[in-house]
Amino acid sequence: MRMLRSGTVVFAALAALLLWQLPAGALDVSGTPGPVTGWSTWFTGLGSPYGGCGLPQADLDSQDFLALNVQNSPGVYTNLPRPIPAADAAEIGMFDNGLNCGRWVQVTIGDNCNGTNAGAAGQPFCTPGSLVSDQFNGATLDLVVADSCDDDNAWCKDSPYHVDLAQASLNQFVLNGQPVGDMYPNAWNNRQVSWQFIAAPNYTGNIDIGFIQGAQPYWPAVAISHLPNGIHGVQYYANGSWVPATMDSDMGDDYIIGPTSGTGTDGTSYEIQVTDASGNLVNNGEVYSFSLPTACTDGCSAAYTPVTYTTSAGPGTGSSPTPTPSPTTTSSAGSCSLTSSVVTSWSGGYQLQFTVSDTGTAPLSGWTAGFTFAGTAESITSSWNAAITQSGARVTAVNESYNAAVSPGGSTTFGMTVNGPSTSLSGLTCTPT
Repeated sequence: MRMLRSGTVVFAALAALLLWQLPAGALDVSGTPGPVTGWSTWFTGLGSPYGGCGLPQADLDSQDFLALNVQNSPGVYTNLPRPIPAADAAEIGMFDNGLNCGRWVQVTIGDNCNGTNAGAAGQPFCTPGSLVSDQFNGATLDLVVADSCDDDNAWCKDSPYHVDLAQASLNQFVLNGQPVGDMYPNAWNNRQVSWQFIAAPNYTGNIDIGFIQGAQPYWPAVAISHLPNGIHGVQYYANGSWVPATMDSDMGDDYIIGPTSGTGTDGTSYEIQVTDASGNLVNNGEVYSFSLPTACTDGCSAAYTPVTYTTSAGPGTGSSPTPTPSPTTTSSAGSCSLTSSVVTSWSGGYQLQFTVSDTGTAPLSGWTAGFTFAGTAESITSSWNAAITQSGARVTAVNESYNAAVSPGGSTTFGMTVNGPSTSLSGLTCTPT
């Protein structure tokens, strides 16, 4: 990455020592029903031209921003390829291969470390020393996910729920209605924090669309931001049908789209729909129509070139490739529903993400989900966060032990990669167990 960092904070020195020796355990990268706890460091800024999510710092919704871990591998400091391949899905960190870009996080300040740590690989946090509460405990701040932490040190590898905060935000945390003002540097060495994903605070307006540096007719790469609940996919309308766009590496705000008609310089008009972190189409499938600016004919020179767009009511001129959510299934064990989205696609295959949501008032202790492919040519090549079986075109997914429990209003995700020609699914079901 790119930055100056301070030292890092811990739960306790002994716990930290044990943590980096343990193998990675799969995370629920979609979020958890309640806050999670981790260590927090700081960094000076996104760098140039933009951070790990693909937006310049000046074009973020807020200058209060943070980075999430790319990799979940305590005690292992070598870096996997990015995006992390499906074969190593258990090591996907809370950055979730870019899928948590653009989401908002509420961070609450915990204890300060009175020891030292240089972030050396294999070294416990806050040693010698201990965690100490002070007048800043309980201060909160809402920050947008704008970057990724993938350094080969303890800061980014040994705390699965580690967050790296913008340095300028440290004294903006609010306690008793007022910014703390002087938490950094006098009381920051670093600190333990708790955090959870939230909806965009005080959201108004609509999404922002811009072309990124180098975008041109043969490579129409757009950045999508100002989202009410993050971004998990973009679909573009091309020659009569909706096509899932490919994410630009793991920069989760950026997608490579295609023209509505024509190719290359013969096609510079676009229609898109956007899928959010819940697997739902933004604004009920609203269609956003826009054109490549003339300044980008030979490639956009600016890091971000905003565009104006017009909108039309969804589902627009075609049907979305995102399947309709399953009806809520209710039993004595509770109720749940299943939604799906196409994360990315390539010639002959694609990646799917599914969200299981507790739609009732009682917690789930387990769940079984299912769906049917459009044909029998589709085959699952890898999967994660669920035990998958396939019989012909029908697929069944059963929770793992670590994501069986889902609180009312909460959700968990599982995913898979598929070989086959069609991204169409039907018969989505969810049954509490």
